[in-house]
Amino acid sequence: MMTAHASSTPTPLNIIIHPQSLFSILDHTLRRNEGQERVIGTLLGQRSEDGTEIEIRSAFAVPHIESAAQVEIDMEYHKTMYNLYHKANPKEILVGWYATSLELNAFSALIQNFYSSVSDGTYPYPAVHLTMQADPSSDISIKTYISTNVGVLPDKISESCLFVPVPNELRYSESERSGLELVASAKNNESRDTSIISDIASLEKSVEEVIAMLERVSAYVSSVQDGTTRGNVAIGKFLIANLSLAPKIDADELEKLFNSHLQDILLVVYLSNTIKTQMELFNGLKRTAVIS
Repeated sequence: MMTAHASSTPTPLNIIIHPQSLFSILDHTLRRNEGQERVIGTLLGQRSEDGTEIEIRSAFAVPHIESAAQVEIDMEYHKTMYNLYHKANPKEILVGWYATSLELNAFSALIQNFYSSVSDGTYPYPAVHLTMQADPSSDISIKTYISTNVGVLPDKISESCLFVPVPNELRYSESERSGLELVASAKNNESRDTSIISDIASLEKSVEEVIAMLERVSAYVSSVQDGTTRGNVAIGKFLIANLSLAPKIDADELEKLFNSHLQDILLVVYLSNTIKTQMELFNGLKRTAVIS
């Protein structure tokens, strides 16, 4: 919760959420105590120089006890864990906290006040509050908020705050996308497990996806030229901009470069398997020598 004299601090206009933080929150949810309605934890990430954009990169659980009458948070655990995380990755700072419930109540205001405090919180910046609904029977719902004071009585200021919604988006790199696609491939399996595909299979899948996208774009352009589909100026400019970036090489040269890259991959795989075989042979000979 922001203090009254922090109004000049830039308000975040967008929250970027990385998959790693969501997996940490989901793991905390699965490990919660029986009968515990929600769990909470700390959000770490980075803030833009002007303070208008916040990236949530990681998270860790914070023990707490909550009842109808009161809420207790292990603040010392939070401080210890934050110091350890900050030493491991100095670029990640405290940006807020999460709760695995969409409900906002008086206890939420108290916790928000702690994470926005001057001594151990995000002050002078507002703390981000992320709520996640992780019910297995429904889709995951994520909302992000900041808060501002609405109370006028000093003794009630910590319990009186208005949570203001802030837009958020899920952002991931290409390497993270491959992992997410692999995890998502298990949703159709009854056992909810999947196997890691080989580099060659992954390359084949990527090529098939690129071919499918090219065919979809080609079909759209053909339909616009035939007059069956009304052209979109924004899409046309986007396609022209991307085509202008493509290197001008003929098909034979492209095939030669592709085959050369493929041979490099096969060579790396072969060397890796050779080293693995040699290590297993060495360990086997070492165990035999010890036994004899």
